[in-house]
This record gives sequence, C-alpha cells and structure tokens, in this order.
Amino acid sequence: MQIGHLVPFGDIGGDPDTVRDYAQGLEAAGYDFMEAPDHVLGVNAASRPDWEAGRNTSEDLFHDPFVLLSYAAGVAPKLGLSTGVLILAQRQTALVAKQAACLDVLCKGRFRLGVGVGWNEAEFIGLNENFHNRGRRSEEQVQVMQALWKQDHVAFKGRYHTIDDAGINPRPASGRVPVWYGGHHENTLPRIAKWGDGWMPNAYPPNQTAVDIFGQLRRLIDAEGRDAAAVGIEVWTSCGAGSEADWCKEAAFWQALGVTHICLTTTFHRRHHHRIAGKSLSDHLSAAKRYRDAVADFL
Repeated sequence: MQIGHLVPFGDIGGDPDTVRDYAQGLEAAGYDFMEAPDHVLGVNAASRPDWEAGRNTSEDLFHDPFVLLSYAAGVAPKLGLSTGVLILAQRQTALVAKQAACLDVLCKGRFRLGVGVGWNEAEFIGLNENFHNRGRRSEEQVQVMQALWKQDHVAFKGRYHTIDDAGINPRPASGRVPVWYGGHHENTLPRIAKWGDGWMPNAYPPNQTAVDIFGQLRRLIDAEGRDAAAVGIEVWTSCGAGSEADWCKEAAFWQALGVTHICLTTTFHRRHHHRIAGKSLSDHLSAAKRYRDAVADFL
C-alpha cells in the first residue's frame, strides 16, 4: 500500500515556506503522496446562523489544488500528488483537462486527479454552475477529459459539451491522467466501474461494511469487462485516537482487503476519524511520522 497525508493548512497556514517545509517533511518521512482538498468559495457563516457545524466557511484556507501541487512538485520532487477531491462539476471541463495534463507533464506523472461532485450549493451559484445536474454532468466531463488526454484532436458532441476537432497541448506522456472518484452516492460506484482508476471513500470503518461495499464495486467493474484488480482503493485513516497497535490492526485489515492507498488525516474529525490535539507544523509532521513508522510493515 502507498501512504499519503491530507494537507492540514487549516491548522498550519499556507505561506510558501510552510508549504515547502510540509511537503519536504512528508517526503523525508517516507510518504508516497500529499493530498489536497478543494474549495473555491467559502460562505460567511455570520450571515447563515443555521450553517452546519464542521462545514467549511470563508475562514478555512484552501489553496487552489493545481497551484499548490505544482509548487509542491518543485520543492519535493519524489512526492506523489493528488487532489482529494477536486469539485469537477463547478469547473470548465477542457480547462481542468488542460491543467491536469500540464501538472502531469511537469511532475513527470506523479499526479492523480481525484474528483467529486461537491455539496455546497452556494459555491456553485458563485461560480455560475448548475448545482442540480452536477452528477450527470460530471459523468460526461470525465469522458471528455479522457478523450482530450488521449487524442491529438477530439470531436465530441454530448449533452453538455461540444468540441469541434480540437485538442490540448501538452498532453500527458502516457495519454492519461488517473481519475479517482470520491464520494459515497449510489451512483458513484457505477461511474468508477465505467471510467475510474480508483475510489477515495472516507466513510467506511474497517469492518464488514467496507468488505461489502468494496465487493460491490469489484463486481460492477467485472461486469464492465474491466480488471477490478487494476482499479485502486484509497481509504482515509486518522491517528488522533488509539495506539500504534490499533493502527497496525487497521492497516492489516485494509491490506488484506486489497486497499492500495492509505491517506492519513490529522485534522478530519467526523465519523470514525479523530484529529490530533496539536495544530503546529511540527505537531502534524510528528504525528505523520509516528503513524508511518507504526504501520511500515504494511506499506
């Protein structure tokens, strides 16, 4: 399994030196990748007294993922890069394909594009995109991007996109950028089975629930005539609770279930995940190193 870390910039800030020290610290600790979440707009919670606690607001720092990961690619040249996840349906499709291709070229293929449909309607309104058809549009978006990455010139006429014999340059050297889906909607699994290179769920604890849902995904992939073993699964984990022995037990469970990537989050505090107590850069890097050292035998 590969191991990564979800960026904790809400705690540590995102100035250039902090981002550099964080990325280089992960690389030095033996991490395979860093993962960047995505939000363009944050609401003013003061004008929304009913805003759900724990949902992000304008007070939360989110670097643009493509800018952030491009910077990280230069300061940590061995570290893999991933979005976790880019809210695809609130962006122009060809532009995302272009940005992803450029990042893939500049980081020499170390990038995975994690995509999701989003939850914040206010963000879609501010970006002049339709919140209510975002799932259906995202299906076509992935097909358009995969065509643009693979072909010099694309002719595409769909429900939401028209491309008249045009292409992007540069394109990824492999002709593809790995597309990983986030989310837990009932339509997510069929989308992965058709077009995805992997899944990034964070809702399932290490128990029979995960066994059942991962089995369902693999059956759907098989039914599409694809190799289920070639489609990765990334799970989130946390180290704000439990001991090293507990973390090893969980890692062993995921390894036996065929999970390919583990993403440690030291700030996420929902469902079965628990954030660490500290909030400094050294707190997060120390926790990340402690976790990786504990589960090293499963990586």
